Amino acid sequence: MPALPFPKYSLGHLYLFPYYPTREDYQRATGQEPPPWNPNRRPKYWFDPAARDSRSRRVVYERALADPPAGPDGKPMLDVLVLDREEAATVNIPPKGLGTTNTPGADAPEVPVPLRALEPDEELAFDFAGVVVVRNKKLWAELERQSGFTPEDRRLLAAIARKLGIE
Repeated sequence: MPALPFPKYSLGHLYLFPYYPTREDYQRATGQEPPPWNPNRRPKYWFDPAARDSRSRRVVYERALADPPAGPDGKPMLDVLVLDREEAATVNIPPKGLGTTNTPGADAPEVPVPLRALEPDEELAFDFAGVVVVRNKKLWAELERQSGFTPEDRRLLAAIARKLGIE
């Protein structure tokens, strides 16, 4: 899949599997009741339909957002994700909505979604509030040229914002 024709877009465009934010979304999309919430497992909003048929007890995905996501260079980093076959084949979506606040285990970091490989014109970057996005390098550079702000200007503005506590 070629890089999308936008300067930047969400990480969701790289997901190998559909992402279900709520139990209701899962049921609507699959026609099945999601498995009961298990507070002893991390939240997981996707599943690999082929994992259950794997001959191996573990499934290895070559690319997923690392935890923590920043690498030594300060940029978002990908890592290998290894899951038990049964875990890879199921979701673990906590209940959400009225009367479900403080659900035990729901605040744990979620299991990252496996990602497709980046295209040559794509790169990962941190956006506002530390959200990881995908940038189309060519279109992003063109946008920066048109905006009048250089990467050095942006770094200086970010440093000023940090100093003022308004990131």
